[in-house]
Amino acid sequence: MRHVVIFKFKPSATTSQIDSVTNALRDLKNKIPGIVSFENGTNTSPENKNMGFTHVYLFTFENADARDAYLPHPEHKKFGELLGELDVVDDVFVVDYVPQK
Repeated sequence: MRHVVIFKFKPSATTSQIDSVTNALRDLKNKIPGIVSFENGTNTSPENKNMGFTHVYLFTFENADARDAYLPHPEHKKFGELLGELDVVDDVFVVDYVPQK
């Protein structure tokens, strides 16, 4: 199960604040069971079709049940509180999928 989270940060967001968001997401792998891996990166597409969304975070979960347990997990809720405190996210979208073979 893949869980893709893509952020559009506010123009006022500092590099330090964005790093705090990224590090907090990365740390969830060590705090929430069922997360197999975490990757992140910044959009580098030359097509200019990202609509201002720049930062991509990819979680791989053991299965859909692990993803479902992650969503209400207290550590995930703490991450949401951090986002509220920092007030740096303009928009976010999420896509979940099971890789097809």
